[in-house]
Amino acid sequence: MAEEQQQQSPPRREIVTGIPRGARRRPPAHTPARSEISEQTTLGATYVRALMRSQLRAALGALAALVSLIGTLPLAFAVSRDASGPLVWVALGLLVYPVMWLIARWYVTRAERNEADFTGLVMDPADRG
Repeated sequence: MAEEQQQQSPPRREIVTGIPRGARRRPPAHTPARSEISEQTTLGATYVRALMRSQLRAALGALAALVSLIGTLPLAFAVSRDASGPLVWVALGLLVYPVMWLIARWYVTRAERNEADFTGLVMDPADRG
C-alpha cells in the first residue's frame, strides 16, 4: 500500500488566470447626488433646478450683452445721419460679427463650465480618475 502512494504523482496544481483582485472593477459607490436625482427627490430637484438657473443666468447675460451692444446700433445710426453711409457699413460689416462671436463664445464657455460643475457634483468619485 505504501508503494502505491509513492507511485502516485503529487496532485496537479491548477493556475487560475484572470483579472487580479485589486484591478477588478468595483461596483459604483453610493453617490448621494446621483441617487437623489434618479429617485426624483426634492434634493435632486434642487440640484437640477440649480443647474437650470445657472444656465438661464448665462443665457440672460448673453442676451443682455447682445441687446446692449448690437441693439443700440439703430440709435447710433439715427444720431449720426451725416456720416451714415460708411459708418453703417463698417459697423454692420466689420464690428457686429466679432462682437456676436465673442458673446456666443462666452456663453458656450459658461454653459460648459456650468455643466462640468454639475457633472462633478453628480459623478461617482471612482470614475473621476
